[in-house]
Amino acid sequence: MNRLLRDTMEEWAGEAQVPHDLADRALRRRAWLPVAVTVLAAGLAVVVAVLAVGPHGRNTTVRPANGVTVPVRPEVPSMDVRADLENAPPKKFVAAGDVAVSAYFTTWREKLPDGAERLRRVWHMYDPRSDGYEKTAWAWLDVAPGLQLAAVLQGEKIGRRVGILDMNTRQILTWIDLEHDVGSLTWSPDGTKVLATAYSRYPEQSRKQMGESAYTVEDLVTPRTGYYIIDVATGEAVYHPLPSLDRDGKPGNMNARQDLGWSLDGSMLWEPTDTMPDRLWLSLDGKRQEGPAGDRYIDYTSWSKVSPDGRRVLGRDLPPSIPGKRVVLQQLAWTDNDNVLTVGCAVACDSEFDNGLVLAGVDGDRTTPLTAVRDRGGDETWVWVLTRRN
Repeated sequence: MNRLLRDTMEEWAGEAQVPHDLADRALRRRAWLPVAVTVLAAGLAVVVAVLAVGPHGRNTTVRPANGVTVPVRPEVPSMDVRADLENAPPKKFVAAGDVAVSAYFTTWREKLPDGAERLRRVWHMYDPRSDGYEKTAWAWLDVAPGLQLAAVLQGEKIGRRVGILDMNTRQILTWIDLEHDVGSLTWSPDGTKVLATAYSRYPEQSRKQMGESAYTVEDLVTPRTGYYIIDVATGEAVYHPLPSLDRDGKPGNMNARQDLGWSLDGSMLWEPTDTMPDRLWLSLDGKRQEGPAGDRYIDYTSWSKVSPDGRRVLGRDLPPSIPGKRVVLQQLAWTDNDNVLTVGCAVACDSEFDNGLVLAGVDGDRTTPLTAVRDRGGDETWVWVLTRRN
């Protein structure tokens, strides 16, 4: 069984796009679903014996002249730990085991003439030439597992031109021109396809609501129209119409940005909700169906709960605070069989939002900071993107 689980986990490498408010959502929601497992007293993981493994309209297919040869992913795992505790956002490469910070973005708010404003992103991407991060002008980007290729979106906000970029040379290998605007890109777990979520307009626009106190609300119209699945080797892009979830639905989603993600094995897609369950499942052609039996996600992330060797499963309960140690706030991904990448805060933990990336042992007794504390109050607040190194 352990061999079966290990083989299965090796096929599950990948990552879906993390929402910009992931940490906030995970910290403020505790309405967890029941779990039939026993949590270790002071650890992050539990032992597991067995792992349970209508048409929307006309599709559009775009076929460019050529595609890209997908590089072979490394066979030898990268298990070293890389940290940058001096800079926030980081300037030096950050990684632990098989998980790397492949990119990050900072945000700023663009004022509009009608009093509304748009949340904008500035992207930085890992550059193997400098072993650090390079500022880019892309509207969106995502790095493929293996850190050899990146998918980039040309434009300022949303756009119709997707490029496949060589991470080592920084050259665009091919362009895929689309018929609908897209606003996000996500690589499939095997690094052969790109999922692009389509929008009729830029989805992150808001305005101040005046009342007893002023607060920001998103525009009521949710503009998602569908998605493309792009085959990188052939350059073929197939469009599927898919409207947004209703904000009053059960489950629903009140957020205008509703980017889609991949199942762990790449055989299905999911769309996010703002309730529990935190995602709804779709076939690759957009038909609603039950989720894959083998998908056991960590809540609000797209990483498996199961350790690479198949022997442990992350529980929802966090380890207790340890005096003199960093405090774990959220579990993100297994980096190897004994350590988990987490969100953690400083020793005093004066604010749960003064957090960064922390490597934690499964016994909850070992913590190693990987990044400096994020400053959520200024323009330099940054959001990481995690990718498999192998």
